[in-house]
Amino acid sequence: MNPADHFSGHAANYAKARPGYPPELFAWLARQCPALDLAWDCGTGNGQAAQALAEHFRRVHATDLSAEQVAQAKPHPRIDYRAAPAEASGLADRSCDLVAVAQALHWFCNERFYAEVRRVLKPGGLFAAWTYTLLRGEPELNAIVGDFYTNVVGPYWPPERRWVDLGYRDMPFPFADIAAPAFEIRLEWTLADVLAYLRTWSATQRCIKETGADPCTALNERLRGVWPDPEVRKTIIWPIALRCGRLE
Repeated sequence: MNPADHFSGHAANYAKARPGYPPELFAWLARQCPALDLAWDCGTGNGQAAQALAEHFRRVHATDLSAEQVAQAKPHPRIDYRAAPAEASGLADRSCDLVAVAQALHWFCNERFYAEVRRVLKPGGLFAAWTYTLLRGEPELNAIVGDFYTNVVGPYWPPERRWVDLGYRDMPFPFADIAAPAFEIRLEWTLADVLAYLRTWSATQRCIKETGADPCTALNERLRGVWPDPEVRKTIIWPIALRCGRLE
């Protein structure tokens, strides 16, 4: 597996356990674009954002470094899925109305990628990248998950994760920022849903690989103290940090 690829080894679980994005986000992005002919979803993973973009754009080009991730994507008549690095889209010059990066820019926010974005965007085309930060729920849940994030799997996070913690502030972004509304992911999840999601974290998977033990086993016991009935659904929220810029 490519060292920059943190998800191929658990692609199937990633596809099942990762939250989707609010439809309002994609509707807003579509309204900011000069046309709705072609969107490139870079770092598509299992195609969550690509599927939503296909509701607005005539064609969606969806790429990911991980062929295993792309294999988990649901086919769609307007989506072309390909395994490809972020710096080599395979698209024509000035062909895209939108380049979107969902929960992935922190892995490849480098000049080679931005040069590719500038090459494929139409004049006036939109570049949009977003990340969701640490989940939020009831205060007791937040405290336990926050401790798990920082003190249990914290040492196993790749260095690029710092951009997520910063909400993409101060990261390389060679476009003039466009003001965007606030968006969030809001789901009603069981305890099993939360644990399945936490197991998809790259830090959790690296911890399991290096220690031979699943840290979510002990976490489950801690969470049962604040979630006594694991079948009860609770509101889980992920704030979304969105950065947008336009090619002039």
